[in-house]
Amino acid sequence: MQAHRHALLVLLLNGFILMPVHAQESSSDVYQALGERSGIETIVKDLLGRIANDERLAAQFKSIDVRRFHRNLSDQLCQLSGGPCRYGGDDMRSIHAGIGVTDTQFNALAEQLVRAMEEEGVPTWAQNRLLERLVPLHEDIVDVPAEAAPTQ
Repeated sequence: MQAHRHALLVLLLNGFILMPVHAQESSSDVYQALGERSGIETIVKDLLGRIANDERLAAQFKSIDVRRFHRNLSDQLCQLSGGPCRYGGDDMRSIHAGIGVTDTQFNALAEQLVRAMEEEGVPTWAQNRLLERLVPLHEDIVDVPAEAAPTQ
């Protein structure tokens, strides 16, 4: 499991080496590069189509509430990118507990997110910054046993 997470980190770091450095980057630069709220919503809509057509992911997502997922993921990406939104959904550990998300699926979702961002013309540096902020969620998403979820 650690090896796959490290593979994603290596992919991200390779992108950092190839991208220009933004020394004066502010906390909202990523948000603006994503196209702000409307751009993020477009990226998430594209991502949903990609998930549905990706055999590595489609089965895990077939019973989701698409509108809720779109809203929550848009809010989460908006917040993580430095935008004014606040994610109000459940925590990642609770959502993913017991469903057996694999490293392959986590990486496939990251891959499809990159493709959706590329489709919208998001610069590589902004893609990498967003992915860098998503990597810590790996621990709460991948293969979380049901008993590891917090009780409420």
